[in-house]
Amino acid sequence: MTRTALVTGASGGIGYALAAVFAANKYDLVITARGTEKLEDARREFETRYGIKVHVITADLADAGAPARIDWELTSRGLTVDVLVNNAGFGTWGLFEDTDWQAQTGMLQVNIVALTQLTRLLLPGMLRRGRGSVLNVASTAAFAPGPLMSVYFASKAYVHSFSAALAREVAGRGVTVTCLCPGPTASGFQQRAANTHIRVNKDRELAPARAVAEYGYRAMVKGQAVAIYGWDNRCAVFLTRILPTSLVARVVQFLQAA
Repeated sequence: MTRTALVTGASGGIGYALAAVFAANKYDLVITARGTEKLEDARREFETRYGIKVHVITADLADAGAPARIDWELTSRGLTVDVLVNNAGFGTWGLFEDTDWQAQTGMLQVNIVALTQLTRLLLPGMLRRGRGSVLNVASTAAFAPGPLMSVYFASKAYVHSFSAALAREVAGRGVTVTCLCPGPTASGFQQRAANTHIRVNKDRELAPARAVAEYGYRAMVKGQAVAIYGWDNRCAVFLTRILPTSLVARVVQFLQAA
């Protein structure tokens, strides 16, 4: 039986790596991102290397109408999605009062609204069929307040909370929900967020995107609700749960500073 995975933000970084992992496991793909050229390059590569079918849907999830258009494209092409991978997301760095408001609202649209809407559009079909998975990409940022990236950290806290609640709601109904929480990863995220210079990213070997993707895939297959990549990240998350929130915020601010 042919299985199909929809991966958002699939033109680079963790999204591209996740698409490659699903392709290697013989899933057909629907890949979406803002740039058609990179998506077409990925389509050709995956179809040639893995012998699967790849469908390209160009969409900017910062546009409020994008999730509905993706759903319409799926229906018009007769595609059934077995796995939804909500990977698309971005962050911005700086004091909240100095940040560009349009960038912040775009981030909330991509990181929260589009993720939630795509899940709402595709989850009912999975439940009717009695099979399927949702893999939401959050971050270790989900577990702490994030001075200098306050909106981004808060958006990932939403993804974690939403995923955990949804995993409980669908339990025993043939569908799983997994929240993948990587730490700093070699994905291009730092360049877009303009925070390559901060302490947490300096003189540090970032996790490979492919390793993070493979870890997330395995967690999804096992039906894990939460998957935190790396022992160091798991230790850091544990500390956020036992230390006072005010202290965690101070530590995060130190690490996020230049």
